[in-house]
Amino acid sequence: MKRILTIQDISCLGKCSVTVALPVISAMGVETVILPTAVLSTHTMFKDFTVKDLTDQLIPITEHWKSQGVKFDGIYTGYLGSAEEIEIAKKIFDEFGGDDTLIFIDPVMADNGKLYPAFDLEYAKLNASLCGKADIIVPNITEACFMTDTEYKEAYDESYILTLLEKLSKLGAKKVVLTGVSLSEGKTGVYGLDTVTGEKIVYQNDRVDASYHGTGDIFASVCVGGLMRGLSLYDTFKLAADYTADTIRETLKNPAEPWYGVDFEATLPKLIKALD
Repeated sequence: MKRILTIQDISCLGKCSVTVALPVISAMGVETVILPTAVLSTHTMFKDFTVKDLTDQLIPITEHWKSQGVKFDGIYTGYLGSAEEIEIAKKIFDEFGGDDTLIFIDPVMADNGKLYPAFDLEYAKLNASLCGKADIIVPNITEACFMTDTEYKEAYDESYILTLLEKLSKLGAKKVVLTGVSLSEGKTGVYGLDTVTGEKIVYQNDRVDASYHGTGDIFASVCVGGLMRGLSLYDTFKLAADYTADTIRETLKNPAEPWYGVDFEATLPKLIKALD
């Protein structure tokens, strides 16, 4: 059985980060080890949440793993809350990575043309340097713009996407994949580039007219699970995009507030069946 390490926070209530990655990747038949960067009472869309930073525990935990001879087939990073955590992630890549270890980075920091409130341009540059150590990165268009110093556009064409991919490739990752790319009316999906072979990875499905917290975590987690299961890049991103869309459609049946998260638990059986 393959084993991956995911480095991100735990929100005890609400569906995002580790509470998505752990069940989704495990359900796909891949052992999922967690390295929590912080523990929050809820995710940050709730008011008055509590947070306990765990940055000072990251090195002691990984040092213990090293003493036990622990190895990983993949390392997956999501939301990293500080410059210090980015530097620690780099160290973990160096110590636990290798030719046979997939480094998958979702540089969570921005959306809709804006950085998240906790971050600034310096943080974006640090995230760009982290992405340089990856095998695969999956930024959205906003994140790609901040990491490459490119003007963000809500309306764009394919040439704009290709320019972004070319700039991202210069960061150093082997495969760069933009998420949330719409190439035509009513469609959305991914557009990627293998910087080694020059192969393009393009997939579009029907856009679901709804927005939910944590969908990016679901997408990235399915990607990691698919790659660990040996799927091709195209099949991996198709599976992740379709599963995310299906889960959003399922969640539309639930009258709860969209900021809470998506009902991925209801669609996990379909995901598992798709792997058979």
